Amino acid sequence: MSLRIVSGQWRGRKLQAPAGDTTRPTADRTRETLFSMLASRLGSFEGLAVADLFAGSGALGLEALSRGAASCVFVEQDPPAIRALRANIANLHAQSQSDVRAGSVLTLGPAKAPLDLVLLDPPYHSGAGAVALDKLKRLGWIGSGTWISLETAADEEARVRGLEAETDRKVGKARLTLFRIPASPE
Repeated sequence: MSLRIVSGQWRGRKLQAPAGDTTRPTADRTRETLFSMLASRLGSFEGLAVADLFAGSGALGLEALSRGAASCVFVEQDPPAIRALRANIANLHAQSQSDVRAGSVLTLGPAKAPLDLVLLDPPYHSGAGAVALDKLKRLGWIGSGTWISLETAADEEARVRGLEAETDRKVGKARLTLFRIPASPE
């Protein structure tokens, strides 16, 4: 599968996909749909603090950086995926904006501050996204202003305790769901 940055300063630049079949990179068309869904809600990616969880090649986080995000925490535990991720960051000279955490999303500690955008593309039908989001919410990674994108299989129901699905869209074999913490009643 050929991967490339869809938009922004690195538009058209190719990304290395991880060797093997343990990761399933998000297709360019799916990424384009996701970022258009996000852009219509965020307005701009300028200066955002982002996390790309279950990062694989890092395509989601690098797309956000290409569009102006200030920083991205990439979390991945598969060694071939980590090698591809580090190579992609180096090829784009994005080391100063990138924080690569080699390990499980569930090993993350408390956050210094909530992020603006959290992107998750866990293995389909694993439930790992909901488990990770529940923990990250408790650890302060997700705040009232955080937008969350969870990619699941098209036939998979995306539900996360304590988060409200703002919209979802099927794209090919994927379902993209955007979540927020529900606004508290005044």
